[in-house]
Amino acid sequence: MDKRKFLFVSLSGLIGDIAWQVLKEGHDVRYFIGAEKERDIADGFVPKSLDWEKDVEWSDIIVFDDTLGQGAKAQALRANGKPVIGGSPYTDRLEDDRSFGQEELKSAGVSIIPYEDFDSFDPAIEFVKKNPDRYVIKPSGEAQNVKRRLFVGEEEDGEDVIRMLEAYKKAFSDEIKVFQLQRRINGVEVAVGAFFNGKKFVTPVNINFEHKKLFPGEVGPPTGEMGTAMFWSEPNLLFHRTLLKMESKLAEEGYVGYIDLNCIVNGNGIYPLEFTSRFGYPTISIQQEGMLTPISDFFWELATGADPKWRTRSGFQIGIRIVVPPFPFDDDATFESFSKNNAIVFKKPNMEGIHIEDVKEVNAQWLIAGTSGVVLVVVGLGQTMKQAQSQVYSRTKNVLIPNMYYRTDIGDRWAEDSDKLHNWGYLR
Repeated sequence: MDKRKFLFVSLSGLIGDIAWQVLKEGHDVRYFIGAEKERDIADGFVPKSLDWEKDVEWSDIIVFDDTLGQGAKAQALRANGKPVIGGSPYTDRLEDDRSFGQEELKSAGVSIIPYEDFDSFDPAIEFVKKNPDRYVIKPSGEAQNVKRRLFVGEEEDGEDVIRMLEAYKKAFSDEIKVFQLQRRINGVEVAVGAFFNGKKFVTPVNINFEHKKLFPGEVGPPTGEMGTAMFWSEPNLLFHRTLLKMESKLAEEGYVGYIDLNCIVNGNGIYPLEFTSRFGYPTISIQQEGMLTPISDFFWELATGADPKWRTRSGFQIGIRIVVPPFPFDDDATFESFSKNNAIVFKKPNMEGIHIEDVKEVNAQWLIAGTSGVVLVVVGLGQTMKQAQSQVYSRTKNVLIPNMYYRTDIGDRWAEDSDKLHNWGYLR
């Protein structure tokens, strides 16, 4: 492909690894980060933009990495003829407003889990008392980005949810303005995602399994993501019964980018949990390892409305996050004491499968940047899930960071989950 100028626009520094990859593929890159405390992320890896709006004219293509209002900017630029990867106010709302996303799925003919919306805690407490069951507490809007506020009830009478709602009322009434109580369904948690070129989905689709809790065995606080196992697939029953039903609406919006639907599935059906109407993190870095086509070529064809002739790897990909204190919590004092500017060292000079998150390079040395404590994504590949696991954990052992931690069980669920998914027919 001809050399092109890519402008990456981020609210908080999520897309640095892909900007770095596009630069390595021979293109010009500028990377803007809105949050001041995160602006050292990817320093030394990619050239930075100080004012992305001024750099629009310089660019050939613009890539937005988030929702939360970024869709309106993407839509406006696309309307002016600019090749853009990004959403619209509608697709932002699919993710940012959980209930809206559920109702849109219902309108498209997808079965949804019963839920109730609340804007204060007392009515929610009364609802659970009158309708005892297991529920999930899901904050909406910006509060949903604080993953530790999500609570999954275990008790059939709902008493644990009531106790948690009472605690949230005392502590987080100012933070959580709107939230959802969703009936908890048992089954396999699996996500189906695909890229959209403004007119239709481009295949293959991506089947992925997120691991959200901090510790092995799905124990501890929710983190957003500690690791993901995935594979590329031709369109299957899971895709046909969920995402594909949204194709005409996404085409109306001219959506360009990746969209993912996390679901619980069992022998009775598919129950969607939530949209991610943007790249996932670290999903996009793992997906890039699973692409044989350069991601810069793929992005250009996607943004210009082409039908990309792209190729993906067979087999499986696993990505694990290496993190440091205070992740997954926000604690500036802990980050300053334990993690900020710590060195990232490799025992052997082998960088295969290594992807940056909150990292910068100073005098040829990698250091921890940002504020979150999310440092690296390590990716392994294999024709079987076991082979991918073996490679990813072998590569992880090459990394030395003070106080680092990571999950050691990413991919373990596959043996049991795959039997169920094949038996129920969702992967056919």
